[in-house]
Amino acid sequence: MKPNFICPKCRGFLNVGDHIVLVAESKHKNKGLVLFSPEIGNYTTSRNPEFIVTEGEKHEFFCPICHKKLAADIHDNLSRIIMIDKNNEEFEILFSKIAGEKSTYKIVGESAEIYGEHHSNYIDFINLSQNK
Repeated sequence: MKPNFICPKCRGFLNVGDHIVLVAESKHKNKGLVLFSPEIGNYTTSRNPEFIVTEGEKHEFFCPICHKKLAADIHDNLSRIIMIDKNNEEFEILFSKIAGEKSTYKIVGESAEIYGEHHSNYIDFINLSQNK
């Protein structure tokens, strides 16, 4: 069984098939759906070609069900969703809002798995024991 990804606000399912579906909005208020890989550390995305994403630009991510902002409390550049694995264990997933910035954290309890070449940008804010 593949993991499920849910909204931390409404607990609605965010994954469909082989993608996590989120709404993204740029600082210029351009909006679009973004499809993410459910494999943590895989930074492949899909979107409509008319939804232009500029490297280094910050985006806000929203739940496509309840439309709530998926912001993390610990840093303004991180978004947050929940992953439920095959054992029904929940993990907090934090990921960068900055286009092209590869930084993801899988957190459960007092430990974190870190992913991406830019993970050091926010590791001081995670403040947990780390497992690589």
